[in-house]
Amino acid sequence: MLAEVHACDGYPVNWPERPDEWLSPPSLVASWVVEQGGRIAGHVGLSRSDADDAAPGLWSARTGTGADRIAVISRLFVAPSARGQGIGATLLTRAASEARERGLHPVLDVVASDTAAAALYERLGWRLLATVEQRWGPDQTVAVRCYAAAP
Repeated sequence: MLAEVHACDGYPVNWPERPDEWLSPPSLVASWVVEQGGRIAGHVGLSRSDADDAAPGLWSARTGTGADRIAVISRLFVAPSARGQGIGATLLTRAASEARERGLHPVLDVVASDTAAAALYERLGWRLLATVEQRWGPDQTVAVRCYAAAP
């Protein structure tokens, strides 16, 4: 399903050599999937912040919250055939609720060109912190929009 999303939307921007490892980074705290008809229709992860994450640093600077009190919503995607059914909103809400249950404030970032995802976050009340440039490789700089869940 991740390959379908990548072919349709270009997410992830850089196809991982090992998709299973990309879905389960060392910083992963928890993850969820939605199934429909025995197939995965959506996925989301909840991670501790890494040094390369922009959104946690922005939230920390804005609120004085330590990085140990911030969680990153990551790897959120929905199968093209399952879109328009609220799966993305359900997964996002579940991951944000888990972060709060753990005493963590949820943040996320999204490639600036992914306007559908940004619209979802904003519709659900997430606040845009900033749009920043991130270096993803020696020859690749990407604009990302950083969001925080409403306090």
